[in-house]
This record gives sequence, structure tokens and C-alpha cells, in this order.
Amino acid sequence: MLKVGLTGGIACGKSLVGEALAGYGCFVIQADEIGHQVLAPNGEAYADVVREFGGEILAADGSGDATYIDRRDIDRSRLAALVFADAGKLARLNAIVHPAVIRREEALSAEFFARQPHGIAVVEAAILIETGSYRRFDKLILVFCAQERQIERAMRREGAVEADIRARIGHQMPIEEKRKYADFVIDTSGTKEDTLRQARTVYEELRRMEV
Repeated sequence: MLKVGLTGGIACGKSLVGEALAGYGCFVIQADEIGHQVLAPNGEAYADVVREFGGEILAADGSGDATYIDRRDIDRSRLAALVFADAGKLARLNAIVHPAVIRREEALSAEFFARQPHGIAVVEAAILIETGSYRRFDKLILVFCAQERQIERAMRREGAVEADIRARIGHQMPIEEKRKYADFVIDTSGTKEDTLRQARTVYEELRRMEV
């Protein structure tokens, strides 16, 4: 079995690479999706996050899980705007959310390896290096692109605010520093076809490894 981390900044192409690896047979876990789950009204991190950051991060429309009728959804855009402007708040959020996310990742990986002992499990997450989580993996794939290209892509997302995007990028480790931790580097600045070609090459290298 092989546990692989897939990391990179916002809008760098992690999902495209993750989809390619899944197509080759890897079991891909998206940390952002699990983050949504643990921040849901019935999620493990919900109460602690609301307690820490207050009602201002809650949705105004009363949306939420019907079984938790008194709980409103956390508005992730409000939460992001709050924490990415303050390194201390971001660290407190990560300290609450990341342990819950990691527990779910580990459980999903264990289930996969029980079915496929020689399989490859890939966890796609933005800040594996910054948080030290990269140490949990046998190999680390870093996805990156030129910063202006990154911002251009991120601005295509619904509700994107350039100042918020630049703040998020600014809180992450510079790419040249991240390279020191990576076993594989995929540059997504070019065409989709070029990115997929690099992803295939990385997969073939991983498939030849035994851990």
C-alpha cells in the first residue's frame, strides 16, 4: 500500500490531477469535501468553530440540517474572510478542523487498504506542508502554476474576491520552499493535456514503488 499526499495552492489544478489519478485506479480523498462535512451542523467541528468565531459566521437564511433545526449552516465565505485576514484566527481554525478531517481521512484510507492492500490512496489537500501533515504520507505530489495564472483561475469561481484570494495565497508557503518537500512536482501552467501527461508519469512512478 502507498499513501500519497497531493497538495498545492488555490486554483493550481489539484482537482484535475486528483481526477486523473482516480481514473488510473487510485483512491482519492478530497480534504476540502471532508472539511465541509465536519463543519456541517451535525459535524464534529461545528460547535467548536461557532463557539470560537461567533454567530457572524453563520448563514443568514436559516439554512441547515433539518435534524438540527436550531443550527444554521456556517457561511464558509464569511469564515474565510475572517480567518485569512488574521494568521492567529487561521491557526485556531486549523487546530479545530484539521484533527477531525484527519480522523476521517485515516478511516477512509484504512477501509480502502483493507479491500486493496496494494492500492494507492491519495489525499488532496491545500496546506499539507504548512501544517506538517505531509509527514503522514509515503510520497508527496506538489501541483503549482504561475501566481497570476493561479489568481486568474480563482477569479472564475462564483463569488470570488481578488483581495481574499491574494490573502489566501499570501498565507501559504512560497512555491520554491514547498518544492523542498515534494517527491513529485507537476506544473499546471500549460495546457490541460500537458498536466494530464505529467499526472500519468507520476502515477507510473508510484505504481512501481512498494512500501
